[in-house]
Amino acid sequence: MSSSLPNARRVEGMGRLIARRFFKHRLAGIAISVLAILVLASILAPLNPYSPTDQEPVNSFQKPNVAHFFGTDELGRDVFSRILYGGRVSLSVGLLSTVLSISVGILVGALAGYFGGWTDSVLMRITDAFLTFPTIFVLILLGALLREQPLPWMKNSVLIVILIIGALSWMWPARLVRSLFLVLREKEFVAATRALGGSDSRIITRHILPNCIGPILVSGTLQMAYAIITESGLSYLGFGVQPPTPTWGSILSTAQNQVFRAPWLGFFPGLMIFITVMAINYIGDGLRDAFDPYVIHSEK
Repeated sequence: MSSSLPNARRVEGMGRLIARRFFKHRLAGIAISVLAILVLASILAPLNPYSPTDQEPVNSFQKPNVAHFFGTDELGRDVFSRILYGGRVSLSVGLLSTVLSISVGILVGALAGYFGGWTDSVLMRITDAFLTFPTIFVLILLGALLREQPLPWMKNSVLIVILIIGALSWMWPARLVRSLFLVLREKEFVAATRALGGSDSRIITRHILPNCIGPILVSGTLQMAYAIITESGLSYLGFGVQPPTPTWGSILSTAQNQVFRAPWLGFFPGLMIFITVMAINYIGDGLRDAFDPYVIHSEK
């Protein structure tokens, strides 16, 4: 019991140091506040008095006003409400596909980097094969094909987009984790744990993987930004989340023919994508600085 207390204090102290360094990055602090507001607004979308799908043709093409903050579209639907509900989908796709891709990447990269040899060769050749796929065309093709499947769960276009994006973006985290494991497996603490009889699974999960958290989190922010942009692009092209479910990309798609008549239809969803991606990127910058081992060591 007594030996575990210093370790707990050390972890707590390191956590406070990382948090302090993260919030020293002013843009990262602002970015996480902005992202929190976007997430909260999306969660509270049902409180908005207007439905994202109800059509009122008599109110079509209203400019932004007190009743409709972001105006209305060609069918009289409230754009503000559609953006709030669209944020639910876009942010969920970004987060869940990132969790999927990072999880697969950690599994593949850890096995390849720790065991090496033929395991490394086979897994990395598979990774290289996936990297050769023209991602956007594969996404379009799979999105079109899977929507035609008779299975009920495959009719959920949000789930399909999450699975496809996650399945085609795990390669970069895998290569990152592999490179980290190749370095860390040669460290003294790994050799000491192995000499004391520690199993491979314990060494991987309890000793090496925790030392990779910083780079993995930074990679996760890049993956999430990529996923949101990809989903928006797919929905814009008509191969992503299908109507009537609104997403920022699909709202942009319907606005492309009304650029001059109703510019607000494209401006607001485009602004949401821009703000979200920039916020996530700045959060990644803050995490990179916070987990920098050289700076952390100098501040201890």
